[in-house]
Amino acid sequence: MIRMKINRYSRILAASLLLAGGVLSSCGDDDEDIKPEITEPNTDKGTDIFADLKYDELVYVEGGTFLMGAQSQYEPSYDWQGEQSANSYNYDPDARKDESPVHTVTLSSYYIGKYEVTQELWEYVMSYNGTTADSTKLAPVGPYFNSDFESDFSKYGKGANYPVYDVSYNDVVDRFLPRLNKIAGKAFRLPTEAEWEYAARGGNKSEGYKYSGSDNIDEVAWHYTIKTYSVGKKAPNELGLYDMSGNVMEWCSDWYAAYDSTVQTNPTGTANGEERVLRGGSWDSNARDCRVSIRSYHYPDDYRTYCGLRLALDAE
Repeated sequence: MIRMKINRYSRILAASLLLAGGVLSSCGDDDEDIKPEITEPNTDKGTDIFADLKYDELVYVEGGTFLMGAQSQYEPSYDWQGEQSANSYNYDPDARKDESPVHTVTLSSYYIGKYEVTQELWEYVMSYNGTTADSTKLAPVGPYFNSDFESDFSKYGKGANYPVYDVSYNDVVDRFLPRLNKIAGKAFRLPTEAEWEYAARGGNKSEGYKYSGSDNIDEVAWHYTIKTYSVGKKAPNELGLYDMSGNVMEWCSDWYAAYDSTVQTNPTGTANGEERVLRGGSWDSNARDCRVSIRSYHYPDDYRTYCGLRLALDAE
C-alpha cells in the first residue's frame, strides 16, 4: 500500500471536500514478557473508568475530516502539479468491494478505549453487587461468557488482561453497557463504524498505515494464531491505541450496509438491517483481514470466539 504523507493527505481532504482490584486473576499469560514498541500516546483529556482496574483507560480523539474506506481499482496517479486524482484516493490492492466508495467523513471529538474491553472489566461489571449512584440496586448476572465454550474457555486465552470474547452484540448493548453506565454514571457506548476507522487510522495524527499503527502487521497485531493475547502487548498506533488490528474483532454500533459516496458528518449507518458491523480483524484473521479499512459483520445474537469490543464515549 502506498503511504501518503501528511501534507499530501491534507491536500487530498481539501480536494475531496471541494468535489463533494479485578475479579479475575490472570492465568495463562504466557505473553507477559513481550514488550511493545512504545510511541508517543495521545494522553490529552484521557480518562480511566475505574481507579482500581487496569487497562480501562479511554483516549481523547480530536475530531476531524478523513477519507473513509479503500479501493483497489485505481492506483495513485498525479497531475503535473503533483495533485493526486480523486478516484485513486486510499488505494489498497487488498481492498474488498464493500470498502468502496471512498468517501469524506467529518467527526466530532470523542473518547475511545485505549484497549479492548478486558475479561476483568467485563467480569467486574457483570458480577457487580451493590447500589449505584442513582440508587439502582444491581445483583450479579451470568453467564459472563457464552456457556457453549465455558468448559474450554482457556483454550482461546483466559485471564484478567485478556480481551473479552465470545460475547454477542446483544450481550453488549442489552446487558453489559446498561450495567456499566449505572455503575460508572456515564453513557458509554460502542463506537460507530466511522469513529472506529478514524481512530484506527490514527485520527488527525494519521501516517496512512495499512494496519493500525504500522505497515508491518507483526508490529501491531496478533493475527493468524491459535488464541487471543493480553491487551497492550504489541505497539500502539499514532493515538496510543492498542490492538485495533488483530486480537479480537470489535463490535460497532452500525448495521452493515453498502457505503454512501456522499460527504457525511457523524454518520451512524442505516436505520435498520440484519447484521452488525465488526472491525479490525482478530487472532483468527489473515493479514488482509486486519487492515484499517476491512469490514466484517455478524448477526447481533451471534457468538464467536474472535468477537469482542472497545468502548466509546461522547466528548463533554
